Amino acid sequence: MIWAYPDGKLIIGLAIAFGLLYAIYLYRFYLINRKLKVKKHRLILKLFLRLAYFALFLIAIAGPSVGTSMKEIKEEGKDIYFVVDLSQSMNATDIGPSRLQKVKFELKNLAKQFAGDRLGLIIFSSEAFIQCPLTFDQNVINLHIDGLNTNLVPNQGTDLLAPLQLAMGKFTSDDRPEANSKSIVLISDGEDFGENFRAIINDLNNEGIKIFSLGVGTSQGSTIPKGNSLIIDPKTNQPAITRLDPSSLKYLAAQTDGGYFELSDENQEIPNLIAAIERQEGAVTGSRMIEASANKYFYFLLAGLALALIDMILPFRTINL
Repeated sequence: MIWAYPDGKLIIGLAIAFGLLYAIYLYRFYLINRKLKVKKHRLILKLFLRLAYFALFLIAIAGPSVGTSMKEIKEEGKDIYFVVDLSQSMNATDIGPSRLQKVKFELKNLAKQFAGDRLGLIIFSSEAFIQCPLTFDQNVINLHIDGLNTNLVPNQGTDLLAPLQLAMGKFTSDDRPEANSKSIVLISDGEDFGENFRAIINDLNNEGIKIFSLGVGTSQGSTIPKGNSLIIDPKTNQPAITRLDPSSLKYLAAQTDGGYFELSDENQEIPNLIAAIERQEGAVTGSRMIEASANKYFYFLLAGLALALIDMILPFRTINL
């Protein structure tokens, strides 16, 4: 016999509690017995009845498993690319300590939640690059996340089309392009995207690639640090102010049947993002047969409840007046 929940401390604790309570009951019986005539054999019969169903309850809690059977376990997985905007505006401090530092922290949590899936990392600003190809190795993906900074890419504007084309190309060239297993997590403040990215939406839908957008920043915005100074807006000759612009991010998510979420000191929607990705149907990457035991706790529980019911509705008389 195999025990599904072999918690010895719990079983011993319950047995001790039962013993103490029943000892109090027996002591009470002893005090009554000193004054009244009591039929002891009926008390003994009641004691054995209660011991029996309490023991059955303990066995049911332990989860006895008798016999085995073969069960097929299907292994499912998703392919997810984290596409991270590394334009200078991601250094803004409207989120402490900065937008990018907050993103790096949350990306590690995201990677941990999808440890059984293949994860990749694409960085972009005016150009896009594969920072880490799809991999199951959590240490590798975390190493690349730690190294993210705005100096990794040229910063002459923001071109969203390039990273989307790069991600789609990697997905479609993969040797196992299963449907409904490909997702892009687009992380950006949404500024200066332009309109050229709209041309790729049909291609993304045809490949079953969903975009989950994470808007980083606030509507109030902030200045952008650069060394010991601030980035200056050449049009006004004043410090540039960057603000979250969610319109393009929402549009992409809606058009690809994904979802839009926000990250700031006030809005922490990472758990919602995780839940949305988890709801996506993963592709079956393999299956294996395992030997599973059959838990028979119900029979012991049912027998115990039957004895307890007898104890309640047919009490034994122990005292004759």
